[in-house]
Amino acid sequence: MPKIFEYLGIIIRFYSNEHDPIHVHAIYQDAEVKISFFFKEGRLYRTTYKVEKGKFPPAKMKALKKFVSIYNLKIVHRWNEYFIFKVSPKFEKITKKLSNEDRYN
Repeated sequence: MPKIFEYLGIIIRFYSNEHDPIHVHAIYQDAEVKISFFFKEGRLYRTTYKVEKGKFPPAKMKALKKFVSIYNLKIVHRWNEYFIFKVSPKFEKITKKLSNEDRYN
């Protein structure tokens, strides 16, 4: 169960037996949200959030969505590294609140 990010106490990980579509799991305390990424013609066109367990606090969900909007391509890159190229993904802990100026390219 590689852990790829931690953002303000929210753990972003995927499980070793994952499947398409590309997705990760965000865990905060006893709650878990599945975030799926959908591509069309090589471009990310939709991201979905599904609560899998517990109740994700609204403030943490807002922070999670901000994080995913900024780091979506980096998340997908780490998923591809692990499942396609069989490389252990790097873990990154982010302790400051993100803004749009932090956008990952």
